[in-house]
Amino acid sequence: MTEQKDIQMLKQKLLNNGVLDVLIDNPYEGIVVVDKQGYIRLINNTYLEMLGLNIEDAMGKHIADVTSHTKLPQVIESGRTILYDFWEVNGRKFIVLRIPIINDDGEIIGAIGKSLYADMTSGKLLAKKLRQLEKELEFYKAEFKKFHKAKYTFDNIIGESEKIKEIKKLACQIASSISTVLITGESGTGKELVAQAIHNASFRADKPFVRVNCAAVPENLLESELFGYDEGAFTGAKKGGKPGKFELAQGSTIFLDEIGEMPLTMQSKLLTILQERELERLGSIGSLDLDVRVIAATNRDLEKMIKDGTFRQDLYYRLNVINFKMPSLRERLDDIPLLISYLTKKLNKKLNCNVHGFTEDAVQLLMKYHWPGNVRELENSLERVFVFANEKLITPEQFPMLLKIVDVSPALYEPKTLTEAVSQTEINMITSVLKQVNGNRRKAARILDLHPSVLYRKIKKYNIK
Repeated sequence: MTEQKDIQMLKQKLLNNGVLDVLIDNPYEGIVVVDKQGYIRLINNTYLEMLGLNIEDAMGKHIADVTSHTKLPQVIESGRTILYDFWEVNGRKFIVLRIPIINDDGEIIGAIGKSLYADMTSGKLLAKKLRQLEKELEFYKAEFKKFHKAKYTFDNIIGESEKIKEIKKLACQIASSISTVLITGESGTGKELVAQAIHNASFRADKPFVRVNCAAVPENLLESELFGYDEGAFTGAKKGGKPGKFELAQGSTIFLDEIGEMPLTMQSKLLTILQERELERLGSIGSLDLDVRVIAATNRDLEKMIKDGTFRQDLYYRLNVINFKMPSLRERLDDIPLLISYLTKKLNKKLNCNVHGFTEDAVQLLMKYHWPGNVRELENSLERVFVFANEKLITPEQFPMLLKIVDVSPALYEPKTLTEAVSQTEINMITSVLKQVNGNRRKAARILDLHPSVLYRKIKKYNIK
């Protein structure tokens, strides 16, 4: 009973894909279809003529008993297509293609073999050209993947504050799911960083991370940019059409940045995509089943926008399955020493600088500022200082604008000798990091980029408790 069901499923799959029509009458292609055990379930007259057999000699037999050099069992076992192979039978030569048949649940239920008559000269040239095209396609796929690669992981989310630890913990938990994610928070808080980290921790990590800035694409182009279009969809449409971002993200992750800027007309179309999990190109009469994880981000208050009638409530519910609220930097000022340490290494490498660190007064100054631009503003401020830095230690005087804004005691900036400044900076940074990691010296050494033994000597030297 199960076997009959499998055969029926196999035939239905072929019927849906138009293969049965080809099998009925095709004098140019020999076609054979086997089930997952390798038994012949369909075969056309052209294939039988190639073998010099009657249908009774082949139907229901194992493919290996009919063609001894068959590779269809390998295709069933591996699930991989074998293209452009040569096959010789009864003194005649053919080009052979072998393709697995996969059902809607991703299971291999059989394989199909197609054999084409070919004289060897033209056949070899065709096969060579096809292999070259395959190599070029793989090259462009690799280049596309590099262009759309997510480069950030959870290691790039710097901080030991409770809010950051909670975000990293939750993000790790949901990375392997397919649920839609909404990340909210002010500009510069690291929304895309979290989105990329989630993608890189998921089973989709080897696929492209496709980013769309909804605020940067003109409204009249947004639909074709997201959903693509078919040839002739509108005046000026490319020949052959163009895939949209959702299609490019098939089997992977799409990141919809600035989702709050999306026009209402496009919001309804996006809602349909999320509900139906189907994509219809502009000007197309067919649809494509979608397997795409959606991560959206915004610095807007979507709930207020819903009340104002500028954002759809039903779309908000579709997006807000899993929510991350990114804290502003002023909500986690204790993370600034860790961020300074991380950004110092990053900027030294980027700018080819040799800055060793910050005096304690400089660190305190940075911790007293409210950072409306958050971590992005902090990084830009440090980069500006690093470009003009002549000393290995950064002092408060190198932040003249902050000195005008931040209310500090003048005594805080009394000059020190270089030795005193270095010692005080080391004491304060080590103390601060140890506090952040609850006294875990190995973790502190890793954050400070020190060998554990070096950190232990400094703790002893400065009598840090």
